[in-house]
Amino acid sequence: MALTTRRRALTTLGAALAGAVALPAVPARAAAAHRGPHPLWNAHAHNDYEHPHPLFDALGHRFNSVEADIFLVGDQLLIGHDSSELDPTRTLESLYLDPLAARVRAEHGSVYRGWRRPLQLLIDIKTEGSSTYLELDRRLRRYPHLFSRCAHGRIHPGPVTAVVSGDRAARIPMAAQTERRAFYDGRLTDLGSTAPASFIPLISDNWTTNFTWTGEGTFPGAERQKLRGITAAAHAHGQLVRFWATPDAAGPARDALWTELLAAGVDYLNTDDLAGLEAFLDARPTA
Repeated sequence: MALTTRRRALTTLGAALAGAVALPAVPARAAAAHRGPHPLWNAHAHNDYEHPHPLFDALGHRFNSVEADIFLVGDQLLIGHDSSELDPTRTLESLYLDPLAARVRAEHGSVYRGWRRPLQLLIDIKTEGSSTYLELDRRLRRYPHLFSRCAHGRIHPGPVTAVVSGDRAARIPMAAQTERRAFYDGRLTDLGSTAPASFIPLISDNWTTNFTWTGEGTFPGAERQKLRGITAAAHAHGQLVRFWATPDAAGPARDALWTELLAAGVDYLNTDDLAGLEAFLDARPTA
């Protein structure tokens, strides 16, 4: 049931965010021959920039979603988890936008050669949301063929889909735009709202503030039902689901929790352990 519901969500988004980059049609056999390794659609690299090789480590483990925290410092968008660790050489462009543009050129129009679903770039705003988003918007527009965009409510897919998270004030200037190259990361409070999936394609929230289970023992029935209700409601509206702050220490508890998340139709598993999640997903049937 969960897998069917998730496929329905992807169908609702259709040729939109979880859909396909417009590439020339080729015979199925030829397309398969030119494909690279199968991406891990459910894999989200939390705090990706803290790995030795930001972006590239996640792509090497076939992740299809990466997260970058940004700070507006002057007119620069710097990458880091805390303002005390910012480095003027570590910009959004140098670590993510320029490498992604080069990768898409090298891979003939997609991040993973032959796979048409866009890579999700989750951009977590750590400074004041409105001003930071406006600067981000200016940067994204410098890459006209890289990012999915929304014009007058219609989505035009690109190789990369930028989703804006973090400071909630970013929503105001985003909602006022008739054309955007970014989308909004909603919260559970946005579930069932009138905001369309073309604006809020992703619902994310803190696991620990919504559930008590951390993978030890049996998943309480009421919590399992609550989780499946969340994913069903989101998918019915064409939205995908992610939780942060899920247990991330390797072991049976994490595996049990990840198993329940997938069974419930959660679309992205959040981790800092790239190899661990890759191994976990590779041991399961491909969705």
